[in-house]
Amino acid sequence: MIAARFCLTSKTFYDRKRAEGKSHKQAVLALARRSLDVMWALIRDRRQWTAQPPQPGLTSAV
Repeated sequence: MIAARFCLTSKTFYDRKRAEGKSHKQAVLALARRSLDVMWALIRDRRQWTAQPPQPGLTSAV
């Protein structure tokens, strides 16, 4: 919930889910799942988090 309040990217995602008609709980759960998907991709690709998205072609297929 803190991310939805202070992180601009997360807040935009949360607001978009609310605009789609999702309840607060559904929007927070969608944001949590998205965050977990990002964390799993970082672990899978053995990368560190940066605010900028990776450039195409730089990810390694393991």
